[in-house]
Amino acid sequence: METKKTILITGGAGFIGSNFVKYMLERYSEFRIIVLDKLAYAGRLENLEDVISQITFIKGDVCNKEDIEKIGSCDIIFNFAAETHVDKSISDPGLFLKTDIFGTYSLLEYAKKQKVEKFIQISTDEVYGSIKEGSFREGDGLEPSSPYSASKASADLLVGAYHKTYNLPVLITRSSNNFGPYQYPEKLIPLFITNALEDKPLPVYGDGLNVRDWLYVLDNCSAIDLVFQKGKFGEIYNIGTGLEKTNLEITELILKKLEKPQTLIQFVDDRLGHDRRYSLEFSKIKELGWKPTYDFEKAIGDTINWYKNNKQWWKSL
Repeated sequence: METKKTILITGGAGFIGSNFVKYMLERYSEFRIIVLDKLAYAGRLENLEDVISQITFIKGDVCNKEDIEKIGSCDIIFNFAAETHVDKSISDPGLFLKTDIFGTYSLLEYAKKQKVEKFIQISTDEVYGSIKEGSFREGDGLEPSSPYSASKASADLLVGAYHKTYNLPVLITRSSNNFGPYQYPEKLIPLFITNALEDKPLPVYGDGLNVRDWLYVLDNCSAIDLVFQKGKFGEIYNIGTGLEKTNLEITELILKKLEKPQTLIQFVDDRLGHDRRYSLEFSKIKELGWKPTYDFEKAIGDTINWYKNNKQWWKSL
């Protein structure tokens, strides 16, 4: 009987991580999946309750060597573990430096010791900074604007260094703004959906004209899976859709779909260091055979319906 290969998914109880765990369980029976998550505020065991019997869950911190040692051996690592909320990084940068940089270092050391087959680092388009025209390519320089994006950029550089120095088989994905079910209501789309459902104001930063590329979380999962299967070690893969919308457009769309008044929009002082526009050039992953498959209008409607139908998930928050 062939022994199943073990996949470690760190941060697997968070938004993208939990969606990815379910995505992999639906498509692969040949892997044993271990999830390591410290269950901070945005990582919730409820996100995995429907698949908990199919995985091994370990409550632990990627920064803690003893917690990492609980894993035992593994063959493949997907590192989703990170502090990700920009506003929180502005008020508490140290937490982001610890989790996003030192946590990645701890996992790289573990991966090196384990001689893993693949180490996939999950990153963000925010490492590139803002761009007025055109789109960022994978080889462009990094100009992060917030402590969050700086910590993710640092982690990416560290992952690349481990490939060059130790020949660790690494891959890096950088995706645009994700949305979908199980996203903690601090990010724009889930916050505005839940606020609108309760007839609370929707706080829009500045003039609301900051532009983001929007990606449904399951499209990101399929892209990460493809990079895992076909990506070249040491390479970075941008994951985007080319679907750019201003924050104000997203806000107005949510209110329209929920049949709520536009008067709920409340303009507030802009965030410190707020990037004006993100845009990714993603032909590299398209060459691997990927393209987004979820229609934005339908995906945003499905996301709104998920929050409407799962009030018990977010009401307590």
